[in-house]
Amino acid sequence: MDDGILDEAYRRLHRTGPEFEGWLSNHGPMAVEALVRHGHDRGVHRWLDDYLRRLDELPRGLRPIDDWREALGDPKRAGDWLAHFDRELRERPWREVLGNWWPRLLPGIAAGATHGVIRVGHAVRVLREDGPGPDRLTELGQALGYWAARWQPVPGVAAPFPGGEGDGAPARPDVTAALAGLPRIADRTGGIVARLGRLRDVPEWEGAVAALRPARTPADAERGLVTLVHRAALDYLRFGHANAVMLVHAVTAPTAVLRTLPALDPALWAPSLAAAWSATAAVTAVYAPPTGVPMPAVAPGTPAEVFARAARHGDAHVVKLADAVLDAHAATGDERVLAAAGYAGQLMSTTRP
Repeated sequence: MDDGILDEAYRRLHRTGPEFEGWLSNHGPMAVEALVRHGHDRGVHRWLDDYLRRLDELPRGLRPIDDWREALGDPKRAGDWLAHFDRELRERPWREVLGNWWPRLLPGIAAGATHGVIRVGHAVRVLREDGPGPDRLTELGQALGYWAARWQPVPGVAAPFPGGEGDGAPARPDVTAALAGLPRIADRTGGIVARLGRLRDVPEWEGAVAALRPARTPADAERGLVTLVHRAALDYLRFGHANAVMLVHAVTAPTAVLRTLPALDPALWAPSLAAAWSATAAVTAVYAPPTGVPMPAVAPGTPAEVFARAARHGDAHVVKLADAVLDAHAATGDERVLAAAGYAGQLMSTTRP
């Protein structure tokens, strides 16, 4: 991985805001991290030259964050949140800041159509695997600030941190069965905020989102997240045609959580699975059709070939999905998941990032 090119890309991007054109997420930091990670650093600045034209300036702060609970989920305070985390990460070790804020932010995992947690997951991977640096710490701060500003719970989730099953409690389904049992909203119009709001009107929703078997140990939580990413990637092959872009997040959100686990206290791993499950379940329920299609025909390839095709395609969602399914393939050995990236490329015919 060319650390210099990634740091240069971060510096270019950190002059821009976390959103643009109203409420679209800035995918630049996530996409360039994936491109550099997989050896496509030579094309990063050319990719950025095009992408940066679309972005807005970094938002200015209004006043310091005094009562974080009151400011959580207030997009008007985005500049304040960015400044807050920039200061925290200058004063304290990044793992300490992450460990303090992760349980506060986790219940709002739907933030920015799950892009808050996804951006954090990319930033944490760099810090964990390649070491800290000023630009990388700034990226984590901007990722956490974005999540805080757009903090949004998944409707119908009774408790963010469900515990284990008590004696005599009925057995709950595993990840695969819980995904298969998800209901769907009837009105499938509008954006994700409107769609999430309709979940409360689905009688089966609260039971379905609470149905997943809780993790009893950190190892259970890790295995559950691996399975969740794996099954969500396979579901993309069945349901992706319904909304090629938004259903990517059913895969990339739990991937981000899984990548963050090693930087967290193991006591947070089980609640992290619960939150990731709620995000994938919600995206599936509001965007996936009730019935899937047969597995599409996608050109086979090695992981390196699959990512190279995604990089040539250029769409940020295709790149990020390819990055996620390479992780799923490495964890499970299931070559079927690699086809999800190629299928996304087919569905998103544009090469504009």
